[in-house]
Amino acid sequence: MPFMRDHQAAEPARSDVDAQAGWLLIEFGAPWCGHCQAAQPALQAFVDAHDLPHWKIEDGKGKPLGRSFQVKLWPTVVMLRDGQEVARVVRPVSSADLSTLVAALPT
Repeated sequence: MPFMRDHQAAEPARSDVDAQAGWLLIEFGAPWCGHCQAAQPALQAFVDAHDLPHWKIEDGKGKPLGRSFQVKLWPTVVMLRDGQEVARVVRPVSSADLSTLVAALPT
């Protein structure tokens, strides 16, 4: 699955996220967020390099999925394996900021 350029119109239910098999990268943010826009080149390079499924979820007040992941700042990027969180980064700007995600992947 390629890098998702646009935010999903409707967020999935937490139970659907938890039921996903394999690796999944979820990016929480908003299309108008400057921090989110600045993170896109590094995130796209990471997703493309590791061939990961990527879901871009529009977050905001009252959005239950972001609250269930305790998202406080955008973008927050959560990497899951079989529905379980294995790594997270907040407000990445460069590929170096994604080292926590890289370290969580199998070698």
